Amino acid sequence: MGTIIQISQELVYLLLEKNMSLSVAESCTGGLISKIITDVVGSSKVFLGGVVAYSNKSKMDILKIEEELLNSKGAVSEEVALKMAESASKIFNADFVMSATGIAGPDGGSAEKPVGTVYTCIKFNADDYKVVKHNFNGDREKIRMKTATYCINQLRLYLRNL
Repeated sequence: MGTIIQISQELVYLLLEKNMSLSVAESCTGGLISKIITDVVGSSKVFLGGVVAYSNKSKMDILKIEEELLNSKGAVSEEVALKMAESASKIFNADFVMSATGIAGPDGGSAEKPVGTVYTCIKFNADDYKVVKHNFNGDREKIRMKTATYCINQLRLYLRNL
């Protein structure tokens, strides 16, 4: 698969080659996906921006996620990951959007949603979203890096086949 540096470089190259753009909505990764992408020279031509909506309040205020949804499904859920991507899509109008919400630990987990539970969403076009539930292991740093790596790699693989 390569290192995250190689993966993100290829992702930016593919976006440049295809004249396409990307934005992100992050929670548990706290801006890590954005950082990895913007570490790549030339990323400013394809990366339109990102939102770090770490708290439920910021998810409601910035991403317009309904309080009822957060209360009924939880911030760490398939529905919230999808809504985060949809909202970022409206904010940035990018060709592709990634979102991530999860529990990186070391605390905050439960029997139902243990530490390492992460939902990622990639919006490929107006009607094509892929939400995946992950059960990552490791410490906080590893869970966050695994989440960012998964998102960046999945979009890279998708773009290779376009």
